[in-house]
Amino acid sequence: MAIGDVEAVSGHDDVYYIDTGMYDTEAYGSVYIVDAERPTLVDSGIGTNHERILEALESVGLSPEDVELILPTHIHLDHAGGAGYLAEACPNATVMTHEIGVPHLVDPERLVEGTKAAVGDQWQFYVDPKPVPEDRTEPLTDGDEISLGDRTLEVVHAPGHAPHQTMFYEPDEEILFTGDAAGIWVPAKGEIRETSPPSQFDLEACLEDVRTIEELSPETLCFGHFGPREYDDDLMETYKRTLVEWVEAVRQKREELGDDEAVVDHFAEHTRMVNVWGETKARAEERLNARGVLGYLDWKAKQDDGE
Repeated sequence: MAIGDVEAVSGHDDVYYIDTGMYDTEAYGSVYIVDAERPTLVDSGIGTNHERILEALESVGLSPEDVELILPTHIHLDHAGGAGYLAEACPNATVMTHEIGVPHLVDPERLVEGTKAAVGDQWQFYVDPKPVPEDRTEPLTDGDEISLGDRTLEVVHAPGHAPHQTMFYEPDEEILFTGDAAGIWVPAKGEIRETSPPSQFDLEACLEDVRTIEELSPETLCFGHFGPREYDDDLMETYKRTLVEWVEAVRQKREELGDDEAVVDHFAEHTRMVNVWGETKARAEERLNARGVLGYLDWKAKQDDGE
């Protein structure tokens, strides 16, 4: 699958995904199209090259005017940065995301500042997000149901990766749009990897989110990064182990080196993903995830000290 390609999600009627070419990298960022009675987009990409999503709609027989719902799983700009652009292009669409996140889609200034601080040089791949008009937003919370006409999505709060993250579950089809709650699926390597960005990564809450996925036990997981794959219990066990081992690796390296920038540099230098994502994205990903864990370790230490 190449950048811009659109494919059907195997085993599920009228659900498609597009490789958005996020960070100029194949098989990293996906957006989903649900061709329901109320056509829906799940996630929106970073805003850059959002035209690819509009072209994907046309390729499955939909026009921008047909789209009724845009559902960012959370407001990190790799999932919600395109919401304003798509709302402008899809005049009949309502943008729905967790209630914590809605104000930041309406006024994204602080979101942009936080993203620039977190992603560093990766900002070169972004565009400034367009504000979503407030009267075209609706807040979501855990347990809400979203009617797509001929199907219903259940809203499942998954705050480990970020407090504003939700998953969307369609019980009839047993399909779960995971956002980042299930980690990063790497089709080229057949493995699942951690995602632990600053500043709100919470290991314990992430593990609880994975347990929620295990309880749902869907047929298909639709990853924001990247694409769909069949669910199995071993995969989720692997992800829980991956998270724990990753946090411990960062903790031990901090203890060894005693300097956080040296820790970040170490993991960037030793990434195994250069041959998959390219050098720029692979090393930036390691930096982002290492910084997220370092921040979590500081926060956890304060909690343990009763501060």
